[in-house]
Amino acid sequence: MSFLKNNIAIGIITLMVATASCSFINNEIDPGDKEKEELLIELINHVLRRNHYQPADLTDQFSQDVFKNFVYELDPAKRYFLASDYEDFKTFEFLIDDQIRDGRVDLFNIVYERLLKREKESEQIFKEVIDKPFDFTVEESIDADFEKMPYAKNRKELKDHWRKLLKRSTIVIFNDKIETQEEKIKNGELSLDKKKSLAELEKEARMEVKKSMEENFDLNDDVERLDYFSLFLNNITTHFDPHTNYFAPQSKDRFDTSISGTLEGIGARLQKKMDNIEILEIISGGPAWTSGKLEKGDQILRVAQEKDTVATSIVGMRISDAVDLIKGPKGTKVTLTLKKVDGSIKDVTLVRDVVLIEETFAKTALIQDDSINYGIINLPKFYFSTENSEARASGDDVAKEIVKLKQEGMEGLIIDLRNNGGGSLREVIEMAGLFIPDGPVVQVGLKNNRTQTLNDDDNGAVLWNGPLVILVNELSASASEILAAALQDYDRAIVIGSKQTFGKGTVQNFDDLNRYVQTSEFGDLGALKLTTQKFYRINGGSTQLEGVKSDVVAPDRYSYIEIGERDEDYPLPYDEIAPAQYKKFKGYLNLAESIAASQKRIDNNEYFQLIDKNAKWLADQRDENEIPLSIKSYQERLKKLEDETDQFNKLDEYKNSLTVNSLKDEKLLIEKDSSLADKRKRWHETINQDMYIEEAVNVLKDLKTNTIKDNGMTIKN
Repeated sequence: MSFLKNNIAIGIITLMVATASCSFINNEIDPGDKEKEELLIELINHVLRRNHYQPADLTDQFSQDVFKNFVYELDPAKRYFLASDYEDFKTFEFLIDDQIRDGRVDLFNIVYERLLKREKESEQIFKEVIDKPFDFTVEESIDADFEKMPYAKNRKELKDHWRKLLKRSTIVIFNDKIETQEEKIKNGELSLDKKKSLAELEKEARMEVKKSMEENFDLNDDVERLDYFSLFLNNITTHFDPHTNYFAPQSKDRFDTSISGTLEGIGARLQKKMDNIEILEIISGGPAWTSGKLEKGDQILRVAQEKDTVATSIVGMRISDAVDLIKGPKGTKVTLTLKKVDGSIKDVTLVRDVVLIEETFAKTALIQDDSINYGIINLPKFYFSTENSEARASGDDVAKEIVKLKQEGMEGLIIDLRNNGGGSLREVIEMAGLFIPDGPVVQVGLKNNRTQTLNDDDNGAVLWNGPLVILVNELSASASEILAAALQDYDRAIVIGSKQTFGKGTVQNFDDLNRYVQTSEFGDLGALKLTTQKFYRINGGSTQLEGVKSDVVAPDRYSYIEIGERDEDYPLPYDEIAPAQYKKFKGYLNLAESIAASQKRIDNNEYFQLIDKNAKWLADQRDENEIPLSIKSYQERLKKLEDETDQFNKLDEYKNSLTVNSLKDEKLLIEKDSSLADKRKRWHETINQDMYIEEAVNVLKDLKTNTIKDNGMTIKN
């Protein structure tokens, strides 16, 4: 069955329904669903073949990978499927590539139908387990590395697995209740005669878990077939590369909202990893950012509303449902139970707010050290509007801030790109031109081995020719890496930060699947976000996987955690092309010496040494999957974690001696805007606690430059 011809959009499609060859496929599948799913498979295969930068080969290995990932993602905690189910599914292990070519979805049909059946059976198992008290004196544990765990052979094994899963959820709440009660007694808030027994606390904790799980099962009933099919499609698309995804109509709407510049809620972007909801990004200026208590990699276990006494577990919940629980009207409170990056469990209460795009714009401060003025510009993203020519753009904003800093006597500049996930390529070109004369900024790889060089063409004029430092970390990605790489290749700036940046050297575009079909029979088909280009530095190397290697390497808490592109499944490879022609900046007299001096300071700095030790400890904790289920061992584990983290308390006490102020025009705004005053006060306080910025200032002090004439530059005012 082949609907699609090369480069030809379909007019009217007549679908031939393929007869299922496997006897265990449910015959009651809605024919309309089946036809739409087969159409989507063919469309996506066609679009990927035609438009993806480097299409994956549909091989048996491809089929095996998609099979394993899809089945695992449907049941990551292995609480539904049995070993016999998996054996049934394996009929298709090496057939998915053929089925994609034929426009068939037999694997999805059998797995989906079996999942619905097993969910109902597991709900009954849950009810049998949860109404019996847990014995927290028994020494046992659960291994949370479910991927390596075999499927249960029968209902008895599955029931015991459910018992441990529920006991794991309950022990967290049980221990919290014990600690809270002891604290109240200690503080005189609770008399001994009103102290609850351990049995009473256990029942309270278990009933909270029961309520949460009942809500989860109710939510399961609301999950539509398309949600599961989207998961199946994304297991196919992400095999091409991690950033190629299918967006169902509702998901595309959510994506558009997330990038529109206004977010309501706590100001954090989330992602689902296996059964867990994890924080992907903290939005600058939002409640999560303001609290300082959340960070990328934290897992959200439970959500409690302002008036609720019982928190809802979101483990295993759809991410859209989890987001709906977390977001809410401005001014209301939400309490999140977090599993922190270091493995500790903490409750954090946030007041929801509207996160305006203003806080994603560049912001600037004047730093004084030894009576010398330095500027710092924090850039959360490379923003630019394709729909509104009057909207703010990051290149223009940074240029304006540099002019203001020069007027206030700036003698060195720091561009902070830490945690900047990218944005507009146009703005990267614009921004690079503020610091270099005419010349190439980035090379772009297109399909069929074609390349294009993008240049700064502002007639050789630069806005700032003085000392320049770029701050990066492992979360600096895409457009951030292009700017840092270009200024590094030109010897224009010293890059300080992690060993390497994220390593995302690819470009994605949306392709509306509806444009390939001129019939509305199936409604909105959604869109495909796919990789269409690849970035290359002007020296010929790709930023893909390799990222940008810092001139001065400074350890941070992510140093040993797998969070980069190289840690994703199926990333596009690193490669090189011919370098572009460019002339290096000759304005520094002691570039190599300044880099060496900075590296020596960092290597000998006790705080950076402690950060490195902390980073290794964090990585070890993330690899610790064995969770004790006796209260004695559980509390001992928590105490051990607490004692171990005490050695890093000194990091919280760090404070530099830099003087930080707003620029003159912002001071006038702050006098009229108390909210802005609070935000800037918090930012300035973080600068005073930031040893990376202090080291960047030290580098600016070290760098010696030639005269403007010797630089051979035209300086813009």
